[in-house]
Formats: sequence, structure tokens, C-alpha cells
Amino acid sequence: MSLTAVRREIRVGHSPDSDDAFMFYALTHDKLDNHDLHFIHQLEDIETLNRRALKGELEVSAISIHAFAHLSDKYALLASGCSMGDRYGPMLITREPATLDDMKGRTIAIPGTLTTAYLTLQLCLGKDVKVTVMPFDQILPAVAEGKVDVGLIIHEGQLYYESKGLHKVIDLGQWWFEQTGLPLPLGGNVVRRDLGTDLINEVARLVKGSIQYALDHREEALEYALNYARDLDPGLADRFVGMYVNEWTVDYGPRGREAVRTLLTRAAEAGIIPAPVDVQFVG
Repeated sequence: MSLTAVRREIRVGHSPDSDDAFMFYALTHDKLDNHDLHFIHQLEDIETLNRRALKGELEVSAISIHAFAHLSDKYALLASGCSMGDRYGPMLITREPATLDDMKGRTIAIPGTLTTAYLTLQLCLGKDVKVTVMPFDQILPAVAEGKVDVGLIIHEGQLYYESKGLHKVIDLGQWWFEQTGLPLPLGGNVVRRDLGTDLINEVARLVKGSIQYALDHREEALEYALNYARDLDPGLADRFVGMYVNEWTVDYGPRGREAVRTLLTRAAEAGIIPAPVDVQFVG
């Protein structure tokens, strides 16, 4: 029997942005000893991945920490792969200067109802905040063109909104730190529970290895990630990757674990998620 015939395929879902591309560079380019595992990468926006995870479609996926509250029965949270904002994160932006009080009654464009950005917005403004859902990469242009009054932006737009003449109302990562003294855990990687303990542990090892490889070979991984930087200046792309792929991405660590549990505990207390979540980390 040929080697190809016995390879096991693992579908990995992640966002088509520079930090995820950086994180999965080693797996994408076979830089690790995968044994008989063959990783098939499926690039989709985070809300699409959240929805696919609800159905258990992919073996491994990036997801929002908010979404994990709704799919912890199907997936385990890997100890590697988090995107953590330490005093920075999703931002509310407007065309004209505005305050948080000005947001009352306004409709805010958000990148998805299962995103951690939306969860944090609800914790900040109340769970009945008025929203409209748009693809994440259309929100900043929609604000700039006056199609929406307020936008909740994620990903690289956090670094260049000012160059479009837009104004920050609040950085929810900074707001969260002021509330808790903790970083804001935005996204993580999950593995499907039905793969079994041995395969789950192997996937956890390889995901962690891929992140560590990128950090150890930053220049070559960053060169690949620039393909997904949506025309960001290389210096800004490097800065963005550094914001969301760092020591916490290799492993949440005690403070990162506390941040996840605190976020989901507060969400349950506020009635935003249906029940408290017993968060366990794999790997």
C-alpha cells in the first residue's frame, strides 16, 4: 500500500489574514514531521468558521472564544493558537468624533454574532445593543463611505482606520483590561472531540509546533503571511502579527486561561451565553 493511501486527512479552518497565515505557515509548507497526517487548509472568515464549528464540520478550526461557549460539547480548546489582545482589541469607529454615550440607540455594524468582538461589545453596552451583521472586511469601508454610522472592526483595520479619516470611539481590549486587569482572549483553535485522545494530542503537538516554528523563523513565515495582509505596509503587517502571535499563542499560560474563564463567566452572568462553560485546555 502506498504512503499516500494511508495518510489521514485533517481539515484545518482558519482566517485568510496575516496572523493566522503566520501561525499555520509550518503546517501549510510541511516544515514539521506530520507522520501520516495531511493537513488541508480551508480559509474562511471567522464567523463562517464559527458557524461551521457549530455543525462539527472541520476536524480543527480557528474559532471565536464567544463561539466556544456554544460548541464545547463538540470541540476541545487547544492550549495553543490563541489570539489575545493585551490592552488592545476590536474597536468601535465612526466618521465623526463620538463618545461611548453617543452609541446609545445607534445601529452598529458587527462582523458576526458569534464573534468575541460582539460579545465584548454587549458586555460594554448591554446585550440589547442594536447591530447589523456585515463581513468583517466590509465594515471599515462602509463606515468611511457613510453606509453605516458605527462599525466594530477586527483584524488589520485596527492599524489603519485613522489613515481613512475615521475616529476611534473605544478600544474594547483596553476597556476589558480596565474592567478586569486581563488581556482579551479573542480567538482560539479547537479540535473535534470525536478524533480520540491520541489523535487530539498529536494535533495539539503539531499546532503548537507550527506556531513555535513561525516564531523561530519569523522572517520566512512573515514573508508568507504578507500574502494575506490585505495591502498592509510590511511594517504594519509585522506589527499586526506581533500583536496576535506571541508567547500567549504558544500557550495561554495561567493568565490567558484566567482571561478565557473570566470572559465566559461574565458572559454567562450577563445572560449573553446560555450557561457557564467548564473550560479545559488540551495540549
